[in-house]
Amino acid sequence: MEPNVKQAYEAAKALYAQHGIDTDEALCKLETIKVSMHCWQGDDVKGFLNADQELTGGISVTGQYPGAARTPEELRSDLDKAFSLIPGKHKVNLHAIYTDTDEKVELDQLEPRHYERWVTWAKEQGLGLDFNPTCFSHEKSSEGFTLSHPDAEIRQFWIDHCKASRRIGAYFGEQLGQTCVTNVWVPDGFKDNPVDRMTPRKRLKASLDEVFAEPIDPKYNLDAVESKLFGLGSEAYVVGSHEFYMGYGLQNDKMICLDAGHFHPTEVISNKLSSLALFTSGILLHVSRPMRWDSDHVVIMDDELLEIGRELVRHDLLGTTHIGLDFFDASINRVAAWVVGTRNTIKALLRAMLEPVETLKKAELEGDYTTRLALTEEFKSYPFGAIWDYYCASKGVPVREQWIAEVKEYEQNVLLQRG
Repeated sequence: MEPNVKQAYEAAKALYAQHGIDTDEALCKLETIKVSMHCWQGDDVKGFLNADQELTGGISVTGQYPGAARTPEELRSDLDKAFSLIPGKHKVNLHAIYTDTDEKVELDQLEPRHYERWVTWAKEQGLGLDFNPTCFSHEKSSEGFTLSHPDAEIRQFWIDHCKASRRIGAYFGEQLGQTCVTNVWVPDGFKDNPVDRMTPRKRLKASLDEVFAEPIDPKYNLDAVESKLFGLGSEAYVVGSHEFYMGYGLQNDKMICLDAGHFHPTEVISNKLSSLALFTSGILLHVSRPMRWDSDHVVIMDDELLEIGRELVRHDLLGTTHIGLDFFDASINRVAAWVVGTRNTIKALLRAMLEPVETLKKAELEGDYTTRLALTEEFKSYPFGAIWDYYCASKGVPVREQWIAEVKEYEQNVLLQRG
């Protein structure tokens, strides 16, 4: 470790200690937090099961930056590179279409063995795996409906796919010793105003009941359901709205997934955490950055990311909240996108841990809003960066912007060789 990094840390540590903040303790806690890094940033959500299938379900990836992964091996190589630049041990979030198999298999026939190479790799790297059924970009989702489809045969296909996905998730959890979160999201909805909003939701509810009927040990797999406000092709009505899934999750003890881009443009998920946490045993987050709509930009250190971190830390929700990322940008180096988004998410949690929360709560309870405001603002310029640099150095990953050179070298030697 460079002497200047150590010296800066010691100086910052002493400053934080004046407010009763133990930076060593904060870093020990930070080390236990796992961020689930989404695999689909690496290849623009194509996957390997039906790689030539056009993207549907309101998903759109823009940009033509060279070097997208074309095979599972290339994707794992890119993930390895990204993780080498991110402090801590984390997880990878897989969609069902990222199966690594030589067999020709349909979504409803997927089995754990079709992901054995992913499991082997995750074991070698000390990573966990999360999972998602892929209810889009398929001929049976071309009409805009899956689990709520009016055709019982098509609906059953998607039910069977989601059932298979839960079993795969349980296999991941059992093999890796880290609980897998299997998240169900479907794009179902209408482009224009529907007459009947209720019946599709009745079908979705019945389908989910069948999907979750098989008991699975929560030690290995936890189920989550994810809502959306609108999407491309479902601008007027989405079957799986926030109200629908909040009700379903609470009634059926399923985790509710809050995606940062799935609400109104001025609505934030940070403000929902303290309410939802009172009534659920766990929450799943998809941390993203919406711009104008659910455009899934790379996560930056903006106000909402910081507020998410604060809510999780201030209310002791880290033990029951599963943090995942969800963005896809093909206009920049895809490995760099992972590194920027993941490092920022971890940074936001660390910044929250380095705030005088108990002092601020005390001032608020006593009605001393002057101290609350003044101290909150002063801490924005405290030397958080020195603590972050020390954490990176202690974990053997590049300090500050040094990682960019490694990504550029990887781009030249690996990504640009893919043609």
